[in-house]
Amino acid sequence: MGGTFDPIHIGHLVAASEALNVFRLDRVLFVPTGQPWQKTSYSDAEDRFMMASLGAATHRAFAVSRIELDRKGPTFTADTMRTLKEFHGPNISLFFILGADAALRLGTWRKVEGLADSTELIAVTRPGFALGQIEPNDTWPRIHTMEMPGIEVSATDVRMRVRAGKPIDYLVPAAVVSYIQERGLYVEPAEAA
Repeated sequence: MGGTFDPIHIGHLVAASEALNVFRLDRVLFVPTGQPWQKTSYSDAEDRFMMASLGAATHRAFAVSRIELDRKGPTFTADTMRTLKEFHGPNISLFFILGADAALRLGTWRKVEGLADSTELIAVTRPGFALGQIEPNDTWPRIHTMEMPGIEVSATDVRMRVRAGKPIDYLVPAAVVSYIQERGLYVEPAEAA
């Protein structure tokens, strides 16, 4: 499961848990994006890695990878999935879990055609986004749709609540709440990267 995880929240964790169950996965690997090429502003990579690690610690089948954080320059999902496939070998099936909002933008992804050789996609429903609007072409990987409970939380909302001095308890794991408070994250608007 890739993403900025700025911060990781219960929507990410519920989607990961649901995918474990529905697709009978052995593990969900959270992969915080190093230098997100489609975003201009995001928190420090080490803070995002720590928050993802604290969130992943809530389930024995969750883990976190630094694969994109330690790569120089912009990170592309196709490169990451190819590297993971090479590492784990040809006898393992990989799935990339993404939200409906990201799935609807697949046509804008760089190297999206390169995903078909290494992974299948699990597009997770999200309030306000219609997965039926995805129009894959023949070069894209297979896309599975997964319904999940309607949880209306986003990392953007969490950051805005922190900035406004509102509580974020139960929107993110308790350890992530503590980390955000200790580090003073999201108090000021992020500057463009």
